[in-house]
Amino acid sequence: MDLPSLAIILQAALSPNPDQIKAAEESLNQFQYTPQHLVRLLQIIVDGNCDMAVRQVASIHFKNFIAKNWSPHEPDGQQKISQSDKEMVRDNILVYVAQVPPLLRAQLGECLKTIVHADYPEQWPRLLDWVKHNLQDQQVYGALFVLRILSRKYEFKSDEERTPVHRIVEETFPHLLSIFNRLVQIVNPPLEVAELIKLICKIFWSSIYLEIPKQLFDPNVFNSWMILFLNVLERPVPLEGQPADPELRKSWGWWKVKKWTVHILNRLYTRFGDLKLQNPENRAFAQMFQKNFAGKILECHLNLLNVIRMGGYLPDRVINLILQYLSNSISKMSMYQLLQPRLDVLLFEIVFPLMCFNDNDQKLWDEDPHEYVRKGYDIIEDLYSPRTAAMDFVSELVRKRAKENLHKFIQFIVEIFKRYDEASLEYKAYRQKDGALLAIGALCDKLKQTEPYKSELEHMLVQHVFPEFSSPVGHLRAKAAWVAGQYAHINFSDQNNFRKALHSVVSGLRDPELPVRVDSVFALRSFVEACKDLNEIRPILPQLLDEFFKLMNEVENEDLVFTLETIVDKFGEEMAPYALGLCQNLAAAFWRCMNTAEADDEADDPGALAAVGCLRAISTILESVSRLPHLFVQIEPTLLPIMRRMLTTDGQEVFEEVLEIVSYMTFFSPTISLEMWSLWPLMMEALADWAIDFFPNILVPLDNYISRSTAHFLTCKDPDYQQSLWNMISTIMPDRNMEDNDIEPAPKLIEVVFQNCRGQVDQWVEPYLRITVERLRRAEKPYLKCLLIQVIADALYYNATLTLSILHKLGVATEIFGLWFQMLQQVKKSGVRANFKREHDKKVCCLGLTSLLALPADQLPGEALGRIFRATLDLLVAYKDQVAEAAKEEEAEDDDDDMDGFQTDDEDEDGDGSDKEMGFDAEDGDEADSIRLQKLAAQVCFYNHFRSIIEYSH
Repeated sequence: MDLPSLAIILQAALSPNPDQIKAAEESLNQFQYTPQHLVRLLQIIVDGNCDMAVRQVASIHFKNFIAKNWSPHEPDGQQKISQSDKEMVRDNILVYVAQVPPLLRAQLGECLKTIVHADYPEQWPRLLDWVKHNLQDQQVYGALFVLRILSRKYEFKSDEERTPVHRIVEETFPHLLSIFNRLVQIVNPPLEVAELIKLICKIFWSSIYLEIPKQLFDPNVFNSWMILFLNVLERPVPLEGQPADPELRKSWGWWKVKKWTVHILNRLYTRFGDLKLQNPENRAFAQMFQKNFAGKILECHLNLLNVIRMGGYLPDRVINLILQYLSNSISKMSMYQLLQPRLDVLLFEIVFPLMCFNDNDQKLWDEDPHEYVRKGYDIIEDLYSPRTAAMDFVSELVRKRAKENLHKFIQFIVEIFKRYDEASLEYKAYRQKDGALLAIGALCDKLKQTEPYKSELEHMLVQHVFPEFSSPVGHLRAKAAWVAGQYAHINFSDQNNFRKALHSVVSGLRDPELPVRVDSVFALRSFVEACKDLNEIRPILPQLLDEFFKLMNEVENEDLVFTLETIVDKFGEEMAPYALGLCQNLAAAFWRCMNTAEADDEADDPGALAAVGCLRAISTILESVSRLPHLFVQIEPTLLPIMRRMLTTDGQEVFEEVLEIVSYMTFFSPTISLEMWSLWPLMMEALADWAIDFFPNILVPLDNYISRSTAHFLTCKDPDYQQSLWNMISTIMPDRNMEDNDIEPAPKLIEVVFQNCRGQVDQWVEPYLRITVERLRRAEKPYLKCLLIQVIADALYYNATLTLSILHKLGVATEIFGLWFQMLQQVKKSGVRANFKREHDKKVCCLGLTSLLALPADQLPGEALGRIFRATLDLLVAYKDQVAEAAKEEEAEDDDDDMDGFQTDDEDEDGDGSDKEMGFDAEDGDEADSIRLQKLAAQVCFYNHFRSIIEYSH
């Protein structure tokens, strides 16, 4: 397609007519793989005579095509772009990237990033030479722009992958230093100079992020760079041209330069200038940095902060970074001594005012309370927040230098409280009081541990915090709730004070101001945890839950869900009357959160976090009513749509939480419904496709299906669950690319089949034994070997005659029993058993071995009989001792009825080997009482079985 025709198609893509847009897209897709297509798109992008809208469409199409096709995603994937086209694109994109307008440059920059990451240095060795040449020519901006992309490729790379960085630094840093030096000397520099310095800063940052390049270890070279950075740091930002709009101002070029300079100096100080963090070869550099530069940077930072003390402007991120530097200086005596003369001014006239409620807070509170709440609970916002950095500075100061500063700071706060109390209503300093309350809340850990403050906390709360629950000012009501929550766990000498605070926080749930309601929910969680008498909450529980769900309809906040989980956990089975309603509300909230997360498409979206919280809360509710199986039947229709949708690729972000819900539903429901069985294929499909990392989690519901609904597992042929299980296990067990740890759930599932389907799956014994023996021969991890031997033990228990004949048929009987007896005898240096450490392991081995005793004498050689007897008796004694020890431990501990996340056996591999029963998987430990009863019954059955076999053998 020629250039004019391509331009016409791109113009049609801008049409308001949907049919024309569709036709244009089809044409573009039809011709996208033809030779020269990519080159022609680039020609249109850089053609200054072409309509800007057309150029922009071309740039987007160009960027998307390169992202998708430049480098095949599969190692043996087909190349979609010819080498000649690639060569032409590489040569021309470098020439034009600096010449096109910023809107198009952003798109070409993304293309360059893709190409550099794929091609440099192997397919594009000339790139660095181009950059070096243009740094010395008139194309400085283009060279810096490309070098920034090139250096960023290696910013987070580990040592062995950073090798190309050494050459990049060696070839370009001398030129960068020269350019930087010239730029700094320009009098009244235009904004374009700021853009160039910012690019140099970003390149420097990428190069030093993980390690100092060896060229900078030269004191003269490093000193030259530092002089320039300190010059930029000290130099006032030009007043002329600064945008009036605060959002535009913080992104203005000269403030960006200031931010990147502070960023670099912070990184050098915290990562490379701290003597404690350095390995010996870098210690000299750290000493040099501390001696020559750390103090100068501190002084510059203090001078910068003085700007805001005098009413001037500093961007939030710059303030945050400077305070981080100061916080890191507190613990270093030499730096703290430099800080001390100016500490009072810093603490009381700069840091504390940053902690106070301000005009921006009030504007956001009034105009967008939802955004106010989001920012207040967003961890990412904390990275940029001056207030968070101020709180961290004060906390670090009283933690590391309490002797000189704690009393002084608390006296300052007390004076604020006193002046506030004495002032008449119209003269009360509400914002200062807010900052003082924030300080008291931030220092709660220190004050709870330190006398005389520890003894005065209750009095402080009653006198200075509780009155603000009824403040006419919304932000003080919110702050009172937050501070009360921080101190909810202290020992109240007067329980009426605890009661008053609790009821004030509960009242806050009905406050007309949204931020007050949210902070009250957050505080309530602490009060519920601290509450010794649940009768304080029990009468108002229904209203409390109503307020919760009203708030959940307004705000997507995971802290709301955490509080709900705490209430459910605290009240346990008392939540039964509300369980269905809670699950329905949480399910509705979950779908809202998921819809929001999908619309925003942000990884750190609060909706996505809240969605996970909703599922966790549902699990907590299911656990709390686990003794009431009839409720699971009522709850199932509400949860089924979530389980069905989220067990597909749509649910990858919440897969673990959904599997936990499936596990509860398949374990505690009176029976497993056909609707719940419909989830089996979804889990198998996920496991085969992308969810292998979740195999231990998937094991639990699969175990439940087989052990609790055995008849359906055995009889259903559409789908054929037995075949489905075999297809999965026979794919995973032999896979040489899978580590021993990764396949552990597979032998456990074979065990479940043999234990629960005795006499009904004879046709599967040989296939399962065959793949078990094959994997056993190359297994390396002792724990996997134990699991595989236990499959054979379970097969013997299932049908000893059939199993023994199969082992003989495979020619492995002597090998397997030899290995088994050898593993039974292995002990560690301490004398403890090396293998089969859990109660369950010993039980399965005993059942397998004793099953052999019932065989006719001609099937079992005499010497084998003696070995089996000895091994079984040893196991029985060890089993008895372990059961007794576990019983003692259980008496000593509080009863713990929860299924805590279905932990895996890995953590028991070198532990005490306590039993983890099959059933709600063999690895779940002691869970609900119903499981304990099953465990006791299993022990009785085991002893009866053993006794009957012994009697039979006599």
